[in-house]
Amino acid sequence: MDGAWIEAVTGSPWLYPVLFALVVVDAFLVIVPSEVSVVALGALWAATGAPPILAVAAVAAVGAIVGDSLCYAIGRGVGLDRWPWQRGPRIAAAIERVRGVVITRTATLIFTARYIPFARIAVNLTAGASGIRYRRFLPLSAAAGLGWAAWNLAIGAAGGAVFRDQPVLAVVVSIVVAIAVGALIDLGVSRMSRRRLTP
Repeated sequence: MDGAWIEAVTGSPWLYPVLFALVVVDAFLVIVPSEVSVVALGALWAATGAPPILAVAAVAAVGAIVGDSLCYAIGRGVGLDRWPWQRGPRIAAAIERVRGVVITRTATLIFTARYIPFARIAVNLTAGASGIRYRRFLPLSAAAGLGWAAWNLAIGAAGGAVFRDQPVLAVVVSIVVAIAVGALIDLGVSRMSRRRLTP
């Protein structure tokens, strides 16, 4: 049963388009499970050898860059509060925290925020609205997207290596670990931001 399920997922022609779409949409809707998808594919690769990890990494990274760039373009084109989803309490609060420092700490914010959903949206919107040039934003976003893809694949691969004979369990354990690590990162960065991300 496991083998049939894994073959259906890893052999599907829709695997990469769906992964790309999930990562892009996650730039705006934090409920989209892009991290979970990348982690799961990393676990499957380590446990079964499929899908090819470099292909997954490339698609995930490009999706992250495209999603961040679209968010940047929205910030540059329409500002920070034109659309209702931009005025949600968590996004609005995150925007206020980064508004005064995004110009002076652009690289730090882009790299850090890639791992924190609401902060990621706020930083990318604010970077666009603040007039930061895209030629400065894009290399930072690309490096952050590559790092994000590699990090999530590494977590998944670690679980897949431990539970090589049980790929479904490898996926489940890897996802639980990724969520726990993400929550710890979010908590730590949120605490630091309250002390450091001030104009």
